[in-house]
Amino acid sequence: MKKLVVSTLSLTLFLAACNGENTVDESENDTTEDTVTEENKETTDSESRVLTDGAGQDVDIPENPEAIIASYLEDYLLALDVIPAAQWSISDGEGVQYYLQDDLGDVPTIPYDLPYEAVMEFEPDFIMIRDQPEQDMIDQYNLIAPTYVLNASPTDWRETMREVGTVLDLEDESETVIEDYDARAQETASLVEEQADGESAAAIWMIDTSLFVVHPERSSGAVLYGDAGFEIPAVVDQLSDDADWAAVSLEEVAEMEVDHLFLISDDEESSLTEDRLWQNIPAVQNEAVYTFDSQSAWLYYGPIANEQVLDFIDGSLQ
Repeated sequence: MKKLVVSTLSLTLFLAACNGENTVDESENDTTEDTVTEENKETTDSESRVLTDGAGQDVDIPENPEAIIASYLEDYLLALDVIPAAQWSISDGEGVQYYLQDDLGDVPTIPYDLPYEAVMEFEPDFIMIRDQPEQDMIDQYNLIAPTYVLNASPTDWRETMREVGTVLDLEDESETVIEDYDARAQETASLVEEQADGESAAAIWMIDTSLFVVHPERSSGAVLYGDAGFEIPAVVDQLSDDADWAAVSLEEVAEMEVDHLFLISDDEESSLTEDRLWQNIPAVQNEAVYTFDSQSAWLYYGPIANEQVLDFIDGSLQ
C-alpha cells in the first residue's frame, strides 16, 4: 500500500508540474527585461510602486508585504529570506516541495491551483503568480490583494529570480543569489571536468514502469548540462519536447549509452532495472547509477533546488 501511495503522489506531482508549464516563445522572453525596468516603476507614494506585469496590469506593489502567496515560487522567496504565508501542495496537502521543508515545515499548505476561497482564507497582502491564469481568476485575486503575474518564463530560473527580486524591491539581493549560485556551479563544473571530462549523463525519472528523461535546458537538465558540463546524449536532444520531462522507453534509454545515470525513483525493486536492456547500459555496467527519491530537488526549479542538484552531482562523483 505504501508503494501505491508513493507512486500515486509521484504521478500526481508529474501531472501538476506539467499542467503548470506553458511553452513560452523565446521572443516573449526577450520582453521580460524591458517590461520590468525602472521605466515601468512609478512611485505613487512612499509605500508602493507600480509595475506592469505579464498580464499587462499596472500593479500597485505594497511595500514590505507580510503575507505573500506565491505558489511554486517558494524557492525564490526563500533564497531572498522571505517566508510565504502558504506553500504549494498537491493531493490535499500530502505532496509538497519536500526539499524546502527545512524552511517551510511550519508553513500551511494551499492547493497548487489556488482556489479563490483557499487564497481568501489566508488574507494575503500580496499575490504573485508564476503562470498566467484566466483573466477572471486574476480579477478575483485582485479583490483579495494586489496580484502580480510574472513576465519571466517559468523555465528560466535566473530571469524569474531577477523579476521576483524586482517585484519585492530586493534587486541587489537577487543578483547576489545568482552570482553565488554561478560561483558554486563552477566548482561542480571543475569537478566534472576532472572526474568525467567528455562523458555523458542523463537524469531519468522512474514512476512504476514509466520512464521520463529531463529536458536538457529545463529543470535539473539545465544544471546537469548547462552548469555542470556533462555531455548531452543525442537521444535526449531528439526526445525532448516542450515538457520538462519527456516520456521515454527503456529501449531509448539503452540507446543513450550514457556514462552517468541519475535515477529519480521511489521503487527499489522495479522490474525495469532487471531487464537485459537496462543491464547493458554503460552507466549500469560501470556502477555509475546514482539513485535519488522523488522528494529530492531534481524535479524542481530555483536556486535552492539547483544548488542541491549540484551537491548531488558532487557527492555522486566523489
